[in-house]
Amino acid sequence: MFLYDSALLAALQTPPQSIADVLQTMRTIDATCSDGDGVKWFNWLYSRVTEAVEKRIASGGFTDGRWLAELDVQFARLYFGALEAELSGKPMPDCWRALFDRREQAATARIQFALAGINAHINRDLPVAIAATCQAATTVPQHGTAQYSDYTALNSTLDSLIEYAKHELYVRLLGDPLPAISHLEDTIAAWSVSAAREAAWQNAEVLWHLRVSPPLSAKFMDTLDGLTTVASKALLVPAP
Repeated sequence: MFLYDSALLAALQTPPQSIADVLQTMRTIDATCSDGDGVKWFNWLYSRVTEAVEKRIASGGFTDGRWLAELDVQFARLYFGALEAELSGKPMPDCWRALFDRREQAATARIQFALAGINAHINRDLPVAIAATCQAATTVPQHGTAQYSDYTALNSTLDSLIEYAKHELYVRLLGDPLPAISHLEDTIAAWSVSAAREAAWQNAEVLWHLRVSPPLSAKFMDTLDGLTTVASKALLVPAP
């Protein structure tokens, strides 16, 4: 726990309605969190991803920019919801708890927190956000659609931001240098945002078909959360 957690909680009380709202909340989180808080570094990377999406939508870089904007908002709400649950003592997905329980783990690198958050958010949350967006926009999560093409068009941008983060955040939580050789290099090299986003789309298609059976949908999400948690914990093993 941090002394400013009540301020973080206050910043999360109003769900975002637009990408501008999402970015405002992310900037408040960034300004509130200390460098010694692992949440700051996931939020740092996620805010840059969101800024890139906003810029590309504004430039008309997508076939269905309104759909992608809705996805951005639906997606961010799940991150904010998980953080709000952590700060208020409510239940949350285990994959997020894996990160929040280690917020102060000083031996861990900033990039590990960033990737563990991205892992939880893409592998567990993104299928939920895609399905919710399709329901709101009366579309269907299906390969070959304009929405899928827009979705995958973001991969190169996201890959470049992840690569930038791997270099920029390759220090321990408090900023001290990491050893020259570490298991961490192999761990982060093995993580692919494009592969994770493709799996998320496929899982969204499954969720879409399971929406008529809430018990099966819940079981599917429990399984997805469990697998994602394993990956998050592996990403957060402290560097020697």
